[in-house]
Amino acid sequence: MLPLITEDQSSLAFSEIFQDVQVWRKNMIHYLKEENPEINTAILEAAKTTDLDPKAVALGAYMTYRLLELASDEDNGFDADVE
Repeated sequence: MLPLITEDQSSLAFSEIFQDVQVWRKNMIHYLKEENPEINTAILEAAKTTDLDPKAVALGAYMTYRLLELASDEDNGFDADVE
């Protein structure tokens, strides 16, 4: 089961993401290449093969990944580090 994302986790992620969306998205590409390359490949493939804006598709996917990561870390008793 996926973890429940709280309002606090959303606020933390959004403050991190919206400081500079383009830089954050690029950082997530590099982070996921190391952390979870299969997910990164899937996100990039989805972004390339849709009629939607590829950067917007990738941003939404990376944002969702980060929210789930924060919620999962909290559920597992880890501190939520800002990437």
